[in-house]
Amino acid sequence: MNHFNYRNDHMYCEDVSVSEIAQEVGTPFYLYSHATLRHHFLAFQKAFEDVPHLVCFSAKSNSNLAVLRLFRNLGGGLDIVSGGELFRGLKAGIAPERIVFSGVGKREDEIAYALENGILMLNVESFQELDLIDKCAGRLRKKAPVAIRVNPDVDPRTHPYISTGLKKNKFGLNMEAAVETYKAADARRHVEVIGISCHIGSQVTEMAPFVDALERLKNFISTLESCDISIKYLDLGGGLGITYDQESPPHPSEYGAAILETLGRVPFTLVLEPGRVIVGNAGILVTRVLYTKQGEDKDFVIVDSAMNDLVRPSLYNAYHAIEPVARDAEGTIKADIVGPVCESGDFLARDRQIPHVESGDLLAIMSAGAYGFTMSSNYNSRPRVCEVMVKEDRFFVIKARESYEDLIAGESIPPFL
Repeated sequence: MNHFNYRNDHMYCEDVSVSEIAQEVGTPFYLYSHATLRHHFLAFQKAFEDVPHLVCFSAKSNSNLAVLRLFRNLGGGLDIVSGGELFRGLKAGIAPERIVFSGVGKREDEIAYALENGILMLNVESFQELDLIDKCAGRLRKKAPVAIRVNPDVDPRTHPYISTGLKKNKFGLNMEAAVETYKAADARRHVEVIGISCHIGSQVTEMAPFVDALERLKNFISTLESCDISIKYLDLGGGLGITYDQESPPHPSEYGAAILETLGRVPFTLVLEPGRVIVGNAGILVTRVLYTKQGEDKDFVIVDSAMNDLVRPSLYNAYHAIEPVARDAEGTIKADIVGPVCESGDFLARDRQIPHVESGDLLAIMSAGAYGFTMSSNYNSRPRVCEVMVKEDRFFVIKARESYEDLIAGESIPPFL
C-alpha cells in the first residue's frame, strides 16, 4: 500500500498536493508518506507476531531522524553499520538494547561506542574483529554480546553489487571458519556469544534463497549445539525486495509464513532487519524540468535533480518509474531523463517513454524512499536536497535543504595560502 495517488490529474501524497509542497519548499526534494511508512512497518511486525521477534529497521536505507522515531514508536529497533548510524538511532530515542551493529569494518572507537551504550549485540564478521571486540570490552570492563555472521553461500539472484551471501562476497565467514570463530569467541573472557547472524543480499524478490539459507543455518545451529554453544538470537538480516517495475516480490506475510514454516518451533528470538521493503515505496523524489533538448541520436529531458541526489540508476542501472505530478500533457516522448552533473552517467532514466513535458513541469521519481537520500552526496558542490514528510493533510520539512555555506562547513584555508 502507498498513499501517492492522483486527484483530478494532480498527484497527492495522502491529502496534500505534491505541487503545493514543491511551491513551498522548492525542488528537488524527497517526499515520504507517514501512512505508508506506518502501514509497511506494521505489516512486517504482524508477519512475525506469533513468535518472539525484534524488527530492527535497516538504518542504511533511510536514516532520517523522523523516520527512525516513527519506527521506534511502533516498537522497532535498529540495524546499524556505523557509529554515525548508532548516533542517529540514539538521537531518535531507540533503546540501545534494541540495536544490532553489523558491518565488516567496525573501527575500535565505534566498537567502544557501541559497548559503552549497551547495544543488543555486535555481528562479528572476521576473526580479527573478534579479537578487537574482546580487547575493547576488556578495557571497558564489559562483556561484549556478539553474534557471528555466517555466509551461507546462497545466490540471492539480485544485482551483484547488493549480493552479500556468496563465498566471493566480503561479508561474514564461511561455515567452517564460523565454527572455529564461535569456539574462539566462547573461550574469550570479555565476549558473550548470544546469537547467529545471516544476510544474503538486498532487493531479493523470491522466497527460495531465503529458505535455502535458513535450511543451512538450521544445520549450522545443530553443529554449534554439538559444541555446547547455544544462542538466544537468530538474526535473519533483511533483503526482501519491492516492486520498482515488473517485480513480484513476496508480501511480508508470505515471507513470514515461509520463514516460520521452515524454522518450526524456535527456542530463540528472531531478529529481522527490513529496510527497502518498509521505506522504498513510501517515498518519491520530486524534480523540476529545466530544459528539453533534441539531440541527433536521442532526446533529453534535463531536470534539476541528478546522480548526486539519487545514484541508484547510475550505480546499478536501477529502474525507477517516472510520473508527471500534473497529468495534463497530450502525447508522449522517448528521452533520457538527465541531471546537471558533469558526467555522462548522470541519468535517472534512459530511453524512457514519458508524457510530453516542458520546462517548469514537475516529475516524480517513484520508489525512492530507500537508498535515496542516504546515498546522496555533494558532488559538483551541489547542496543536498530537503526531505519532507506528509501526515494526512499536513506536511513537515524533516531535513532542511543544504545551503552553500553548509558545503564548506568544517573546511579551512591554512595560513600559508
